[in-house]
Amino acid sequence: MDRGGCQMSGGGPSSGDGSGPDRHGMITLEDLESFSEDQPEDSGNGSLEEEGQTIEEDENPDRLLHYWQEVARGHQVEVSQDMAEPIQQLSTNNQGRSHREQIPFTLLGRKEKCGEILYEKRHYEKGHWACIIMREETYEQSICYGFMRIMRYICQHNSLGDYLGMTLPIVTVVRTDENHSAMSPDVTVAYYLPTEHQAQPPQPHDSDIVIETWPATVVYTRSLLPSSRAFSGPTNEVTIINQISTLAELLESPGVCVNDSFIVAGYTNPAHNNRQNEIWFLERR
Repeated sequence: MDRGGCQMSGGGPSSGDGSGPDRHGMITLEDLESFSEDQPEDSGNGSLEEEGQTIEEDENPDRLLHYWQEVARGHQVEVSQDMAEPIQQLSTNNQGRSHREQIPFTLLGRKEKCGEILYEKRHYEKGHWACIIMREETYEQSICYGFMRIMRYICQHNSLGDYLGMTLPIVTVVRTDENHSAMSPDVTVAYYLPTEHQAQPPQPHDSDIVIETWPATVVYTRSLLPSSRAFSGPTNEVTIINQISTLAELLESPGVCVNDSFIVAGYTNPAHNNRQNEIWFLERR
């Protein structure tokens, strides 16, 4: 990326083993938690929702805001009152799974052992992304605050003045030293523009959000399929470093990948504890 960022700097399409055509649904959204489905059951204190009920955003939008605030406090993140409208809009528009577009890719191959998928090799096409660089005290704070600013862009804070549509995953670019022992505090949070906006990306009102063109790239990742070693739960400096080290050990030729920049792909609300994630290694160009 420009401005000190890090684009998906992989190579172009590769024939791989020819094992797969273009696939848009291998990681099905039906298998993942949606933003509006993250709400927990009542813990007994009545602070979030009553037993057996879900939050009705259209009837009580403040209740959804309060839920986000409650969850975010666990990550030392404050959700301001002005996030009420974007949160409600995002949740309301994503009630139907069809409104959450998955970033398209081509499966180039898989490495399996004893029926377990160790990793996948994928090709992602060139595309436009809305990106913001964050530098908070912790990785968790950076992704939460970055995502909230991206949410505002998605929800009308753009040159169209309209809701743009949700795509998954939301990705963050992280940087490490060559030994993968420490992470840089600079984190890039990025949102892939929906297909209908790829040709003419709406411009953000937030001057810190930049529309960037990322080149086509090949990534290696541990997928979210049940037969793989999925990366679930909280993401922080420790868990990300551990996941990077694990995937590096699984790869047959880790030297073909960029060694100091990686992508964390998140398929659920960044503030939620049961997040579904992937680590992407980028093939060198």
